[in-house]
Amino acid sequence: MSTRYGQFCPVSKAAEVLGERWTILIIRELLLGTTRFTDFQRALSQISPTLLTKRLNQLQECGLVVRKTVPDQRRTEYQPMPAARELKPIIFGLGKWGMKWARNQMNDDELDVELLMYDLHRRIDATQLPGGRTVIKFLFRGLPKFGHWWIVLENGARELCVDNPGKEIDVHLTTDLRTMADIWAGDMEIRAAKKTGQLQLTGNPVLIRTVSAWLRPGLFAHVRPHAETLSPERSDRPLHPAPSPTRTRKRSSPDGTFK
Repeated sequence: MSTRYGQFCPVSKAAEVLGERWTILIIRELLLGTTRFTDFQRALSQISPTLLTKRLNQLQECGLVVRKTVPDQRRTEYQPMPAARELKPIIFGLGKWGMKWARNQMNDDELDVELLMYDLHRRIDATQLPGGRTVIKFLFRGLPKFGHWWIVLENGARELCVDNPGKEIDVHLTTDLRTMADIWAGDMEIRAAKKTGQLQLTGNPVLIRTVSAWLRPGLFAHVRPHAETLSPERSDRPLHPAPSPTRTRKRSSPDGTFK
């Protein structure tokens, strides 16, 4: 790692390992089950392939990640080592802290449909879907690029597609990026978005009726912003009230696991 603090301190040594740009987000993905290079790219769309390769190599050198070849598939996967898995409660806590204290620093120009859809596809609760294959189509209004997405779930596997997989669609969801981001963040209930027309569903009546059960929001959606959050302009300015969400989801406490 390039950053050195020169302090005989375990906190500084941990920061030297984890403090490089993108490193914590790569570890976040590892802990959420991302293993393939292309999936890291989708979840971290702003990182270049060169830098992603560099960071993964650094994590291997540190003993946080191991690179394995998948038998008979001619591809490699990245798996977290025990030292990385031990970071799970820390990363989880950091996400909760960010939702509580730094939420008002999440700007509209940072909305990332690739990350949103990648997380939504892995958050779908397949136990709430009918047996067999289920194909879900998302259409984002007003999005010229990456406005169409398909999620295919079958036999315990799931695939996120930006090209039509050529399979019969069971349910269509039409919305806009802001609305789906609000649902993912826990700021809007699905039923409220349906009622206002911001989210429209067509297709299998059972899937439409149970959408709130199988389309789960983000992992930290249960965390509500604090009344006073960190100022995005200057860290030395007094704290000021955070904007109130348009709607608050009423959710029970999660089980604390990464799913």
